[in-house]
Amino acid sequence: MRLGRLGAPLIASFAGWTMAVAAAAQATAPADTTPRGAGTAGQGMSGMAGMPGMSTGSAASGAHRMPPMPNDIPMMPGMEGLHPQAIPYIAGTGTDVSALPAGVASTPVEVADGDTLTLDARLIRRTIKGATYAMYAFNGQYPGPLIRVHQNATIYVRFTNHIDLPSSIHWHGVRLANRFDGAVGVTQDAVAPGGTFVYQVHFPDAGLYWYHPHVREDIEQNLGLFGNAVVTSPDPHYYNPVNAEAMLLLDDLLVDKQGIIPFGKDAADFAIMGRFGNLFLVNGEPNYHLAVHRGDVIRFFLTNASNARSYNVNFGGAPIKLVATDLSRYEREQMVSSVVISPAQRYIAEVRFDTPGTIALTNRVQAVNNYAGEYFPEVDTLGTITVSPDPTTADHGREFATLRANPAVTSDIDHYRPMFAKPVDHELALTVNIQGLPNSIVSFMIVDTMYFSPVEWNDGMPDMNWVSTAKEVHWIMRDVATGKENMDINWHFKQGDVAKIRIRNDATSMHPMGHPIHFHGQRFLVLTRDGMPNANLAWQDTELIPVGSVEDLLLDASNPGTWMAHCHIAEHLEAGMHMMFTVDPTP
Repeated sequence: MRLGRLGAPLIASFAGWTMAVAAAAQATAPADTTPRGAGTAGQGMSGMAGMPGMSTGSAASGAHRMPPMPNDIPMMPGMEGLHPQAIPYIAGTGTDVSALPAGVASTPVEVADGDTLTLDARLIRRTIKGATYAMYAFNGQYPGPLIRVHQNATIYVRFTNHIDLPSSIHWHGVRLANRFDGAVGVTQDAVAPGGTFVYQVHFPDAGLYWYHPHVREDIEQNLGLFGNAVVTSPDPHYYNPVNAEAMLLLDDLLVDKQGIIPFGKDAADFAIMGRFGNLFLVNGEPNYHLAVHRGDVIRFFLTNASNARSYNVNFGGAPIKLVATDLSRYEREQMVSSVVISPAQRYIAEVRFDTPGTIALTNRVQAVNNYAGEYFPEVDTLGTITVSPDPTTADHGREFATLRANPAVTSDIDHYRPMFAKPVDHELALTVNIQGLPNSIVSFMIVDTMYFSPVEWNDGMPDMNWVSTAKEVHWIMRDVATGKENMDINWHFKQGDVAKIRIRNDATSMHPMGHPIHFHGQRFLVLTRDGMPNANLAWQDTELIPVGSVEDLLLDASNPGTWMAHCHIAEHLEAGMHMMFTVDPTP
């Protein structure tokens, strides 16, 4: 499919989140709209040299290795010899990898109110599909331990950093005390190698959360420092009856035959689009497998731990019921055809398996070839689910077919409905400033702005993306009223304020991208998407803002302290896309 001015992936997804994507897809320009052609672009850029200061000699490339190019996407002319202007970093350099302890699978741990849990970050050895890598892990587990805790429990987590980089733990989505949020430079200093920090973590909301570093997470999170926390409600009927529960923690690594593609040590690389991996992992392993009985209903807890990739998760055509997201259940359960999940988001979905056989758990998207100006369907198999012909031992089909309303959620939200129509308190524009990249890349990107995709499902220009670093690419959150950007922004609220935040993703920037925006320490409702009211609300902490979209959020500023808000594409965060806001405590 050729791309026009508003080219967009045509993906079937669940109601609500994809309204913006679907609206852009409906506006797709006619198929004969002239795109940037591979031949024309190549002729226009093939002879251009790098800009001053950009090394092009292969001898200067050190440990840098260009990432593998996807099938049918050639390297752009003019890229020969270029490499990121950052010191290459590979975990475990100089270490005998064979002597490292082998990583093991994540183990659930029940933590009671008042208990102390130890999390130790260390270098480990992982063998994936026959290749061995030096990676990171909490307690030697990949992912880290699955923390199970009851709602309103308070636990203590003794974190010790034994990796070679400063680190921390951010308790993503948890409305805990500010000083334990783990946001380096805002709520705490980084924990130096060999150092220890004790977190006091209070879990006020039932739901699905995760923990990860908040310093150089483009490296540390990508190499394995992450894990889930499931917070259970005291209400035994909080969720529907199911036959089993399963975690689906999605991740991807970028590798070649020599190992993991090096990172930028002094500045994040892949700064334009983020690091898209070519090795898919579910719960830390390739080829996820689950065995169920015919008629079983499985509750899946989905988390996206990837640096940059959004997924469109399918269960082989089996019916899916969406139950909950980040911090809460939805007002009403809804049937969906797939689950679209961007970095840092979580969803809880129930799936009924009625047909015996083996089905594929897949990521089905419309990928883009930026070089040729074309979309093409791409299906990544994440694993398989084997459905036995033996019938389920407990049939929950009637409950699965019932789309339950959650009056407790609606009642909570009712307190905020009078504020839905209030004026906008703050408006953010999401954009980018790119300077200092080679002329070949800049010229290509100028042509590339003739169209945009609301959501980037793949990296259609990995060679150019790899060369870009946080030294040349500056992702921006701009306060529209004041013109302040990123960490110059510090909004102030009083504890108990309810603020309407409008976020506009600029489609005219040099390289527009969808951004998953995360607010620390608070919760919000997505009120509207491109002017259309959201008919089924749930409390969230992360929301993907597609390119060209405008969304209104209602922020419940209930948790005092100075907090961060940022894009959760790890490389965008490292390239500046973060700001502060302060909730002043009530006297």
